[in-house]
Amino acid sequence: MIEEGRVLAEVALTGGAPGPYGVQAAIAALHDEATDLAATDWPQIVALYDVLLALAPSPVVALNRAVAVAMRDGPESGLALLENLAGKPRLRRYHPYWAARADLLHRLGRPGEAAAAYREALELAGTEPERALLRHGLDAVDRPG
Repeated sequence: MIEEGRVLAEVALTGGAPGPYGVQAAIAALHDEATDLAATDWPQIVALYDVLLALAPSPVVALNRAVAVAMRDGPESGLALLENLAGKPRLRRYHPYWAARADLLHRLGRPGEAAAAYREALELAGTEPERALLRHGLDAVDRPG
């Protein structure tokens, strides 16, 4: 089924002007094709998010693009983009925003700020698996050492 999805995504992107769902499918296909995080084609994913932002602009798409930019260019670049999104009402209560912020701050060696962002994300997370993942991140920045 994954292979069928890849073929359908390619058809959606090459059969005329792509729509937002075709672009999302292409992003998902690139993630699926990568054997690990380091092998992910981050430049192509950022380029696809640029297209998606033009087709269907939203704070969530901009957040996802910021994370992809951080993977391509480093956490400083991603955090700068997140800073620009900080005032968006939709993101203030969106735990993935806070989780992304926490991760980037952690990667930048700013554990106090990362812990605060993890706590904000924990407060907003809706499911126990999400909270467990966030607690793991919080534990990692709270560990002395």
